[in-house]
Amino acid sequence: MAEKTILRALNGEVLPTPPVWMMRQAGRYLPEYRATRAQAGDFLSLCYNPELAAEVTLQPIRRYGFDAAILFADILLLPQALGADLWFVTGEGPRLSTTTTAADFAKLKTKDDIHDTLAPIYETVGILSRELPSETTLIGFAGAPWTVATYMIAGQGTKDQGPAHALKSQDRETFCKIIDLLTASTIEYLSKQVEAGAEVVKLFDSWAGSLKGDDFEDFAVEPTRKIIAELKARFPHLPVIAFPREAGEGYIGFHEKTGADCVALDNSVTPEWGAANVQIAGCVQGNLAPGHMVTGGQALVDETRHVVEAFKNGPHIFNLGHGITPDADPENVALMVETIRGG
Repeated sequence: MAEKTILRALNGEVLPTPPVWMMRQAGRYLPEYRATRAQAGDFLSLCYNPELAAEVTLQPIRRYGFDAAILFADILLLPQALGADLWFVTGEGPRLSTTTTAADFAKLKTKDDIHDTLAPIYETVGILSRELPSETTLIGFAGAPWTVATYMIAGQGTKDQGPAHALKSQDRETFCKIIDLLTASTIEYLSKQVEAGAEVVKLFDSWAGSLKGDDFEDFAVEPTRKIIAELKARFPHLPVIAFPREAGEGYIGFHEKTGADCVALDNSVTPEWGAANVQIAGCVQGNLAPGHMVTGGQALVDETRHVVEAFKNGPHIFNLGHGITPDADPENVALMVETIRGG
């Protein structure tokens, strides 16, 4: 394990060539993924089929030789395990039964009741830990409590997370109970992933940027801190990546406040800003704009080199600033990897 480049970067080592993987690297831009998803029947069936979920996780590793594989799952499997109804609408995305009142909250399960539903996910991790190449790091993940709560409260994704902000203002007691349940459940969920073979875990706080002031501290920083502290108490050598997307100035100090070993940066901040303000505290991950995977060309090569150059003096894991999109060209991904590793 000591030779795995991602683990070396997470341990603070500055490497001559940064390790690379991509958020959503197992996804619809790959024809082999689309074929396997069709075999599964639908998205949730794919998530809960350990053999097929492991297969789609392995596909980008076979194709590109990324330095890490990330478990194929979805952040909304946890609220489903807590008792929320979950389904996906083709072309529109996820839908959940809403949790907006104390009565709704009372119907949810406890943190100890999630594992029967999530057992196939742990099985997928186990398969991957056996089948991945020896040099490839296995990353487990979960959504951060605020982001998962926004879906549970609204019943779907929203542009401004308005329903969650409204509940936070109007019924703070119920809102905080949701956050606390998600925090405790995420600890248990990620612990099981680690026990099954995950070597690193990542917390995706996709909507952290809509939290401002004290709310950012209370509902992005503090739940992340609690999760990391407990995971490290249980697994002292476990590296954790935190991704408070679009946090802006909130990225500054996020390592120290939360205990994260690495902070992933979105592409709303420049690499130079990230190096000067965030990388000084530890490993950073990022932050090529995902649009380059669609457009390609010399701009992709130039910007990839720009990101590598900006972060070369500190520990860095190369990644996109957000997930790769379904309209990306697989050849552009190959060009990115070649540029990183070949100069």
